[in-house]
Amino acid sequence: MVSNWSAVAGRAAQAMRRPTAPMTYALIGLCCLIFLIGPAAGLNPAYGSGEELFAAQRAYFRRWGVIPAELFEGAAGSALTPATALFVHGSWVHLLGNMLFLYVFGMMTEERMGRIEFTLFYLGCGYLALLGYAAANADSDQSLVGASGAISAVLGAFLALFPRARVTSLLPFLFFLPLRFPAWVVLPFWAALQWLAAGRAPDGPGVAYLAHLVGFGLGFCYAWARYGRTTRVKASPSTPAREGENQP
Repeated sequence: MVSNWSAVAGRAAQAMRRPTAPMTYALIGLCCLIFLIGPAAGLNPAYGSGEELFAAQRAYFRRWGVIPAELFEGAAGSALTPATALFVHGSWVHLLGNMLFLYVFGMMTEERMGRIEFTLFYLGCGYLALLGYAAANADSDQSLVGASGAISAVLGAFLALFPRARVTSLLPFLFFLPLRFPAWVVLPFWAALQWLAAGRAPDGPGVAYLAHLVGFGLGFCYAWARYGRTTRVKASPSTPAREGENQP
């Protein structure tokens, strides 16, 4: 009996020492905070209501989002918009869909990369994804916001790092029951959420699927080049599995 309790205590202590993902939580918290205090949430009375609120939303997206036609004009402020746009979301569906998948896939990716590398990876790939979209649509005057490019990079990296992993997901059409699926099954669901988020008014911010593809490709190639096959670690009885297990 004593030995059993010792084993349980040892496993509990090992779980407490297991690395967490503070930057994933920080990114989620920052995106949610910015959304809640901005006009897109519709909760801040300072932005008014009705047409006044819609006007405030349009101005907000144009100020902090990427506008390809203005990005390459040389203005210093426009050069920062691919970074600021990563923390701005156009609707509740847009925000919640992105944050759900950042939570599911970001934690293990951060644990594998480390906090600093993961943060730089997230911001760098997100910036380049939006920059790639802007370069391909240099004449567009539509504002673009959202962390989708960066999260696409996280998904690409996750697929390269943990190709056989099964992740726990909450599917709304199944009453938010937590179910476990292979990562490659969950990814199309994320794409569907992005498609739903794009169904906004014509004067709202755009959803750039090219940025998703660029981000996913950058993330996958970076993780494959950086880690290769070294991530495939076989779990021993005393070592927690690093692949095929997601414990957020």
